[in-house]
Amino acid sequence: MQEQLNQLIQLCIKGERHSQSRLYGLLAPKMFVVCLRYSKSREEAEETLQEGFMKVFENLHQFKFAGSFEGWVRKIMVNCALQKYRGKSHLHAVVNIDDVKTEDTGTENITSQLGTKELLQLVQTLPTAYRMVFNLYVFEGMKHREIADMLGISEGTSKSNLSDARTILKKAVLNSAQIAKQNIN
Repeated sequence: MQEQLNQLIQLCIKGERHSQSRLYGLLAPKMFVVCLRYSKSREEAEETLQEGFMKVFENLHQFKFAGSFEGWVRKIMVNCALQKYRGKSHLHAVVNIDDVKTEDTGTENITSQLGTKELLQLVQTLPTAYRMVFNLYVFEGMKHREIADMLGISEGTSKSNLSDARTILKKAVLNSAQIAKQNIN
């Protein structure tokens, strides 16, 4: 499998369109999910995906055939998504946590009641600053220092944004569970 992927990459480097189409078809579904997490809408995610693949094909000759190719592509997608939000005005808190309203339903394992699609939609509703930090920390496994450097914010702001994002998501999940419970009754 790895040998076939390496051959496909080599053909793409040579500019063979059919191979580029095959590589796109192979990775686009997974990368689209990555782009969705960083985007506010499906359209924005599609735009990021296209920009990301353009960069992948432009820079494919730089891939060293060491490590995960999918990880290399994923990093490009994340960087494309972040480029849209690098301006400091986009990365400061814009919501008062107290304004996010919900009632505690007492449900212990709420996430089991929500599907992946619903959770993704909740992440997409986060303000930009919170969404970026949340994704980088939770899904990319980055440390706050790395996130701060990448986004041009302080480490404390990164920690605060993550905490606020978790609070907002928890309230949103509780609210969704409460609505679902009412719909059942």
